[in-house]
Amino acid sequence: MLCVGGIVTDADGRLLLVRRAHDPEAGRWSLPGGKVEPGETTADATAREVAEETGLAVAVGEEVGHVRRPAPGGRVFAIHDFRCRPLDPAAVPRAGDDAADARWVDAAAYAAFDDAGDLVTGLTDALRGWDCLPD
Repeated sequence: MLCVGGIVTDADGRLLLVRRAHDPEAGRWSLPGGKVEPGETTADATAREVAEETGLAVAVGEEVGHVRRPAPGGRVFAIHDFRCRPLDPAAVPRAGDDAADARWVDAAAYAAFDDAGDLVTGLTDALRGWDCLPD
């Protein structure tokens, strides 16, 4: 199943994360993202998913990597992650759609989530491998 994620960073190097409201991994923090709809490009899907989950409009840049994650029913999510920047640097994220919370996190807050086991499986390894951890 084709999916996308937005690696959204602000001018201060903070990373935008959402707390998942639904399974898989409900309650854990992740990148905003979701399924690509029929007829939609991956860039359009990324912008739509970020807007739906955080209320932020973004410019979608290059793909930085992709991962495969187990999905319900024995399926697999093929998730393509794109670097993004907010169109309005002053906009404040607000949770919507499939997100229970949305916020900017700096390196210290990200590390605290990671240490507490509050991030979705594999997120830190992927972001570290792509050099996309928050500053």
